Amino acid sequence: MKLINFEELIPSGVLFSIKDINNMGIIKSDMLRKLIYNRAITVVKIGSKNFIARDTLISYLEANTVPAELDMH
Repeated sequence: MKLINFEELIPSGVLFSIKDINNMGIIKSDMLRKLIYNRAITVVKIGSKNFIARDTLISYLEANTVPAELDMH
C-alpha cells in the first residue's frame, strides 16, 4: 500500500544538499546529519560536501513511512 506519492511531492533534480532537503521541510538538517553519520541513508560525496540523490531520498521516505494507528478509546 503506497501511502504518499513522494515522486510528485519532491521537486525534480538529481542531487540535493542537506540544506536543500531542510528547506523543503522534509528532514531537518540535524536529523539528516545523524542519518548520514549512522549510515542510514546513502550519500554522494563531492569534495567535502554530502548530497542525497533524489531516488535515495524517495526510497528512504517510502521505507520509513508507516500508517498512523487509530486509537479507538
